[in-house]
Amino acid sequence: MPIDIVMPQMGESIVEGTITKWLKKPGDKIRRDEPLFEISTDKVDAEIPAPASGTLQDIKVSEGATVQVNTVVGTIAADGEATTASPGKSAAQAQPEPPEKKKEAPATQETRGSVESVEKETAGDEEDGHTRSSPLVRKMAREHSIELSQVPGTGLGGRITKQDVLAFIEGHDRKAPPSDASTTRVSTNAPPAARSVASIPGDLVPLTQMRKIIAQRMIESRRTSAHVHCMFEVDITSIVHLRNKTKSTFEQRNGVRLTFMPFFVRAVIIALQQFPIVNSSMEGDGIRYHRNVNVGIAVALDWGLIVPVLKNAGDLNFLGLQRGISDLGERARSKKLKPEDVEGSTFTVTNPGQFGAVFGLPIINQPNSAIMGVGGIAKAPVVVTDKDGNDSIAIRSLVHLTLGYDHRVIDGAVADQFMALVKKTLENWTEEVG
Repeated sequence: MPIDIVMPQMGESIVEGTITKWLKKPGDKIRRDEPLFEISTDKVDAEIPAPASGTLQDIKVSEGATVQVNTVVGTIAADGEATTASPGKSAAQAQPEPPEKKKEAPATQETRGSVESVEKETAGDEEDGHTRSSPLVRKMAREHSIELSQVPGTGLGGRITKQDVLAFIEGHDRKAPPSDASTTRVSTNAPPAARSVASIPGDLVPLTQMRKIIAQRMIESRRTSAHVHCMFEVDITSIVHLRNKTKSTFEQRNGVRLTFMPFFVRAVIIALQQFPIVNSSMEGDGIRYHRNVNVGIAVALDWGLIVPVLKNAGDLNFLGLQRGISDLGERARSKKLKPEDVEGSTFTVTNPGQFGAVFGLPIINQPNSAIMGVGGIAKAPVVVTDKDGNDSIAIRSLVHLTLGYDHRVIDGAVADQFMALVKKTLENWTEEVG
């Protein structure tokens, strides 16, 4: 009997996923836990392993299609079974259905069982008045100032789906009366109207799911936070010498490369403990001071950007920081992150300097109140003063650190004091690297 391949639930609040790539084709032999296809959700991109060994019999959902969790996306024939694809289920026919059809399709054809599908599909649902909706739907409703009680639900048990909200928005836009230029005010929060672009030769490539999410979150952050930046020049000559002297023995002893990132993260942790307001978030009309220091580490990927989170970073020693940073980066690049790996950050560090940038002006990673950008490390002639007050010119290794902060929460004086402590910690480094 064929074994179903289902769209996994990658987290409690995730109700759907997009198949971005099939790594096997019908007829290919596969082993249990071998990467079978890639998905993209509103949290992470991930490789999904095969649930069993055998032969890929059928692909029911083609690349680019978005389906709800627990939907059967393909089947595996166990060794010795026939592998002929079922009629009408070939990959060529498995195109994404329009929202209207997807709403009407009976759930029992797309899940392992009616009871199981209801339980899993509505994971994370909450009652809002008399409506049922997922966290993703509630977030969309907030972003578009929609009362969910006004949206007809077509999902199981009257549940409001993502497609219901999109259809409501589209219908509302069509019905909106033309505005009176003499009385209408332009909202400062509204996105600029799309310009009509003259026909220019070139290829039009659809945005990937990750690119869509990045675009949405960056615009959302700029609208939400009052962005201000300050920049400090830091002399890390002693750290460069320390790393050059110990990196070979460090890797041999610990099995992980010694990079510069844990030095910056350690300095940030020390400063966050001294200035807890920088480790906070706006929450309604109040400020949430976080007890733990969870540092998001931005990782550049060939297909986008993701920010995995080093949880409870303040409890780790230097070696623990290096191992955690290396592990998150490796799993991000190999699509092995889990949704919980990208949730719960309280402060973010990004490193544009690895590609040669002198400094950057990073956008705050919501709901954080601050983000620090690490510029490139370069040698430069600097005037240095010895303990007797004598000046001389020396070649030093310098880095420019930029703090982007939310001025609703953090004042300029606090931001500067925070960065001054980061600078002092790095320039007077005393901690053993392990």
